[in-house]
Amino acid sequence: MSERPADGSPAPAPADAAPLLFICTGNATRSVIAGVLAARAYPARPVRTAGTFVIEGQPVSWRTRRALETLAITADAHRSTQLTAEHLAEAAVVVALACEHVTYIRRNHPEAAAKTATLHRLARDLADGPAPLAERVAGLSLDTVPLDPAWEDVVDPGGGEVEDYLACAAEIDGLMATVLPRLDV
Repeated sequence: MSERPADGSPAPAPADAAPLLFICTGNATRSVIAGVLAARAYPARPVRTAGTFVIEGQPVSWRTRRALETLAITADAHRSTQLTAEHLAEAAVVVALACEHVTYIRRNHPEAAAKTATLHRLARDLADGPAPLAERVAGLSLDTVPLDPAWEDVVDPGGGEVEDYLACAAEIDGLMATVLPRLDV
C-alpha cells in the first residue's frame, strides 16, 4: 500500500497497477462518473469503464455532462464500451453500480465474481489497511455474498430528468469519497 499524502488524499498508484474497472448497464452515466472520479484521484493508475448492455462508441449525454460539471469533472473523450472478458481479467477490482451488474458477472463471467462488488458494498465493507487491495477484496467473499438492491443500487437516471442525473452524481461522489482511499494498492 502506498503512503498517503499529508492531506489524506489517495496516494498516486504506480502506472503498472492493475486497472480499476467500473461497470453499469450502458456505460453512459454511472460508471462514467465513478471512473472519472477514480482517474482524478489516481492519475497514474489505469481506470476503465464499461457496460453490460452497450451501444458502442456513444458519448455522454448532455444530462450526464451537466451532472459531471457539478463535480468539476468532464468526460469529453468518453465513448461507451461493451464489457469484455479481457476487461475483467485485467482488473484489480470490478466496481458495479447495481446488483444486476454483479449478477451479470456471476452468471457470465464467474471467474471475476470474487472481485466484483457494488459501490455501496465496497463503501460499507471494504477495509482500509496495510494489506494489498487483492487480499482485502478476497476477504469479502464477493462471489457468494447475498445481494440487496434495496441498499446496494445506485439508481440509473437514464430517461429521467436532469435532477435525476444530478442526484446520481452526488450519490456516486459521496460513495467514491469513502471508497477511493480504500482502493489504494
